Amino acid sequence: MAEAAQGRVQAAVEGAVQELERERIRGMQGTMFRCSARCCEDSTASMQQVQRCLERCQAPLAQAQAIVTAELENFQDRLSRCTLHCNDKARDALDAGGTEGRVRAQLDTCLAACGDDHLRLVPAMARKMKDGLAALQQP
Repeated sequence: MAEAAQGRVQAAVEGAVQELERERIRGMQGTMFRCSARCCEDSTASMQQVQRCLERCQAPLAQAQAIVTAELENFQDRLSRCTLHCNDKARDALDAGGTEGRVRAQLDTCLAACGDDHLRLVPAMARKMKDGLAALQQP
């Protein structure tokens, strides 16, 4: 049961990230490459000017990647905390004399609940990432 919940969460997160990549990031990458090409086409610019121009072109994409990474890390941290809580409950139940089979079933149920709870958080996380990317200024 817990493995199925984990698979559903993973598929939902991957789907959200792929959609974000198709809808937002690819366009940002295209903009960055076109901007970078314009920097390199300026034959009157010094090496430092070209470098600063390239950095300006790359900044929005770097910010976008930081937004996505931060949201995914936050999501993973929350899921990990939930999983640790389930493990602690199972350990406590064993220490209190619970049978291994019963404790394992309770752990599986708790982990499945963590997965289901976090599955419901994926749309909000995706929306937050999209909003963050939409607020970025393009060069």
